[in-house]
Amino acid sequence: MSADAPARDHLIWLLEGGHAHTKFDDAVKGFPLDRIGTRPKAAPYSAWELLEHMRIAQNDILRFSLSADYVSPAWPEGYWPAAPAPKQQTDWARSIRAFRKDLGVFIALIRDPAQDLYQTFPWGDGQTLMREALLIADHNSYHLGQLVLLRRLLGVWPK
Repeated sequence: MSADAPARDHLIWLLEGGHAHTKFDDAVKGFPLDRIGTRPKAAPYSAWELLEHMRIAQNDILRFSLSADYVSPAWPEGYWPAAPAPKQQTDWARSIRAFRKDLGVFIALIRDPAQDLYQTFPWGDGQTLMREALLIADHNSYHLGQLVLLRRLLGVWPK
């Protein structure tokens, strides 16, 4: 066992969620497709906007972590969808699948003992794999909370 195995386990635990906040799958499961583009009164986002923002940001962090050649989207407009509702309802499931896939790839990076959690990337401004893992976990938990609140406002939270 490597010396940093406990840190890796804790990062994966944090990335997968379900401890101090809901799991991603619980937050999106059974969301009525006819409500994904609805912004409740006084809410700045729809479920679609939150899901896509989470997917885009997580993908950005993953791709940045893998390559010096990656170019991030323009801030902030590149991190949010253009409309409150998707063009097609099937985009909701596509976005969920892409989010899960990217999270799985990032978790595989964390699991790989050949990946140094603490080595500064040769690109960027001091980022490490550890820092990017914490950023994903923090960002996702923040927006998962918003998604749960939005579901409650819409009356579609099952719990």
